[in-house]
Amino acid sequence: MKVCIVSSCGGHLTEVRMLKSIYESYEHFYVLNDKTLLPNDMKDKTFFIRHAERNLLVLMNFWEAWKILHDKKPDILLSTGAGPVVPFAILARLFFKTRIVFIETITRIQQPSMTAKIMYYFSHDFFYQWEELKSYFPKAKYCGTII
Repeated sequence: MKVCIVSSCGGHLTEVRMLKSIYESYEHFYVLNDKTLLPNDMKDKTFFIRHAERNLLVLMNFWEAWKILHDKKPDILLSTGAGPVVPFAILARLFFKTRIVFIETITRIQQPSMTAKIMYYFSHDFFYQWEELKSYFPKAKYCGTII
């Protein structure tokens, strides 16, 4: 099994790496939307895409996602956000039969993120970390905090 971890840098990356014990025994790689210092275990396993913030660069992210997904063909796409996961999830689900697992970030306690509102419809497995979000995601699974 091959796992693609898509994240923005900073808190989202820290959060998804808290799940490392779950995916580290599988072949995996990361996709980040900005350059950052990488820990040794991420070197040679990370693709960098352009940073897009709800602008035309998102179209470039779709192209970058297509190239990476076509080359790597992951079985699972995992993310806690943010925006760069959307193009990957859409293409992975529609064209590559990839299972999409999304976990709404721990920082969203009372209202969901824009990314989560979109990912709710593209994810096979959608989790939220605070019970206050249940009304926004009635078909999702409450998992408690992952940190």
